[in-house]
Amino acid sequence: MTTIEVDEDERGPWTVLSIRGELDLVTSPRIRRRVHDAVAGGRHDLVIDLSAVRFCDSSGVGVLIAARRLLRSCGGRLRLILPEAVVEGGGDGHVDRVLSALGVRRLFEVYGDVPTAVEEVS
Repeated sequence: MTTIEVDEDERGPWTVLSIRGELDLVTSPRIRRRVHDAVAGGRHDLVIDLSAVRFCDSSGVGVLIAARRLLRSCGGRLRLILPEAVVEGGGDGHVDRVLSALGVRRLFEVYGDVPTAVEEVS
């Protein structure tokens, strides 16, 4: 059975969605809904932490691309957490490999961890 867990946190102007599990055809609608709920709530700066995602298929990639499009349309920002190293208890860089293989990684602002992603440059 496919499972996914999502935690939400506020870090200054950023909303951080930390995802654990599998991002696939079954779970993608839940992530899409969380992104839409954030935007509807006026939160237009979003970090999606994918470091603990073990599996991502094309529907998961589609959700990320749609989130980017939605946030750009409302003047918002999207940043992804895609660490290269194996994360303890989490993912193994699978999402980074999938995005790279599909040629869409370049579309995203990618960071190695949440603290770096939410830093504001003066």
